[in-house]
Amino acid sequence: MNKINYRRALLGCVFTVYAISVAAQESGTWDVKHPMAYERAEIAVAEMDGKIYVLTGQSPGVQANGFTQVYDPKTGTWQDLSHMPSVASHAGAATVNGKIYLVGGFVANVHIGAVNRVFEYDPAQDSWRAVAPLSTPRGAPGVVALNGKIHAIAGRNPEMEMQTTHEVYDPKTDTWTLAEPIPEARDHTGIAVLDGKIHVFGGRSGATANRLGTHFIYDPNTDSWTSAASLSTPRSAGVGFNLNGRIVYAGGECKDRNLRQTFNEVEAYDPATNSWTTLTPMPDGRHAAAAVVMNDEAYLIGGNIGCGSSQPANTVLVFRLPD
Repeated sequence: MNKINYRRALLGCVFTVYAISVAAQESGTWDVKHPMAYERAEIAVAEMDGKIYVLTGQSPGVQANGFTQVYDPKTGTWQDLSHMPSVASHAGAATVNGKIYLVGGFVANVHIGAVNRVFEYDPAQDSWRAVAPLSTPRGAPGVVALNGKIHAIAGRNPEMEMQTTHEVYDPKTDTWTLAEPIPEARDHTGIAVLDGKIHVFGGRSGATANRLGTHFIYDPNTDSWTSAASLSTPRSAGVGFNLNGRIVYAGGECKDRNLRQTFNEVEAYDPATNSWTTLTPMPDGRHAAAAVVMNDEAYLIGGNIGCGSSQPANTVLVFRLPD
């Protein structure tokens, strides 16, 4: 190759690398933060006062636990807190009025022993107490807080049947009431709140291979559901969150069962266009993680890098979208 052609080729490579780098930045960036002391998956997380609380889940050799830890991103430190009164995995969590609520879950593998238990955690006192239970046991429900109340949507019952049940908890009265069921039964679903409405997307209708891409929006003002654009890549057990006015769904189980490979795909939903776009993939695929958003950053914690309960992680990943 002569010098001119070599220079052209070199410039082409530099341009390609630059273009890929710019595209990645425009589609979001990933960073790695301070890891947990041990691996955890099928966890629930909640944010309060700039700290991240990691609740229950699975850990090596333990099918369901009652562990509670708190992470301070400012100092990069982890602290063990009081254990929940009982164990769970695949539970949901939400924060209302300075308290964290842990809802439902399973007590054994695989998806065995769905419970209706609900606990309230008080960070100020580092204490737990039982509150009114769900009307029926459910593991892997979608759980979010909206307008001072907690919504528990879908999930799997003790007979391992997918549910459409939608219940709403009022901490002021310590009561659950039934709301309009989601149109399609599922568990391991993605869920997020955007513009005063609840978005439920992805999940599974049975076995892990029965992945869903459908997307429904709940309006609490009318107690009704409408359909929205489906995920480009149907997935379950990924992580959903609202980041800068877009809903992001990251990861999922199980992309290739033979290779024990999980999804690293990341998509974002724009309500203005009712469409999903592809973002920068995760550094490695995973499922059974959980996430919170603080200061325009999403903290994605733990999970399993392999299918099922294989390759649990202790990592903390941070995702950012461009300004």
